[in-house]
Amino acid sequence: MSRIIEQETAMATEGDPTDLVKVLHLLVIAFSWGMQVWVSFIAGFVLVSQVPLHTFGLVQSKLFPWYFYCLLGSNTVSLAIYAVYHPRELLDWHESIQMALFFVAVIMAGLNAQWFGPAVTENMLVMREIEQEHGLGEEVGFSTNRERYVKLREQDPKYKAHRSSFYRYHGLSNLSNLVGFACITINLIYLALHLASI
Repeated sequence: MSRIIEQETAMATEGDPTDLVKVLHLLVIAFSWGMQVWVSFIAGFVLVSQVPLHTFGLVQSKLFPWYFYCLLGSNTVSLAIYAVYHPRELLDWHESIQMALFFVAVIMAGLNAQWFGPAVTENMLVMREIEQEHGLGEEVGFSTNRERYVKLREQDPKYKAHRSSFYRYHGLSNLSNLVGFACITINLIYLALHLASI
């Protein structure tokens, strides 16, 4: 019996990752983290303050599918690399948390890529069309023409419904993005704290 357990343990831990795999793992995590920082905290704020709202929405609608699928791919690669070299039967509690964080990051990116992102874009395009009919959307930033947007929302039930749906999915998308970002950040910090040397 002990020989079987010994063989299973040997199979599960057989081979440490090569230097190439370690570098790939680090690069993929760094890619995910850097992309999330740029898209979540820099690019959007710069764009919304510099270009008309409809241009901003159109850019986001083209950029976000690529962003979400790149995140989904890189988070999946990170999870796969981690899972291969950390078999479930040998995980300690730190490694279990890391595995769970990688898994949650994949789920969050998948939700954004498949459901939240497309729903945001779909509602944004309908709102854009209605706003154009009323001469709105060419202003820079959210603070101008606020009363005209309020009036449109009060007078047009279709616009009001799409706006409500847009903000619901946009909020879910932001939440998923931030949860995924937190997961990758924690794993990146853990990885940095366990580097042998720099």
